[in-house]
Amino acid sequence: MSQNKTQPTAVSVEDFVRESDPRKTDDSFQLIRIMERLSGEPATMWGPSIIGFGSYHYKYASGREGTMCKIGFSPGKSAFSLYVLHCDSEVEEALISRLGKIKMGQGACIYFKKLSDLDLSVLEELISHSLAETARKYPD
Repeated sequence: MSQNKTQPTAVSVEDFVRESDPRKTDDSFQLIRIMERLSGEPATMWGPSIIGFGSYHYKYASGREGTMCKIGFSPGKSAFSLYVLHCDSEVEEALISRLGKIKMGQGACIYFKKLSDLDLSVLEELISHSLAETARKYPD
């Protein structure tokens, strides 16, 4: 069975943010502060472009398993990508409907251009809910 390609790295999160799109620097550091506070975990680079917080071990019915960050984001060229565990429960759908100017991607990926497009209190509620669901579904 192949390993998950997205693994934690020793790359400096601060250096990564400073070398990324300068228009996303302030929002990236604000997201880092929010996610560190809510997760209680330091920011870590996962692969070449995801800033992740904490980790959990998953195992699918197919037998595929791996480790991934509990929450994370990537300051991509065209948009930020926000990674939360799930976006398919009624609670999550309600939060996402109030989040702001976003686009949904595969699974639990939420795209947005800038933090000012989001309701930050809803974002914090969504992140907190995702962290609680991760802890419930994937206990240590």
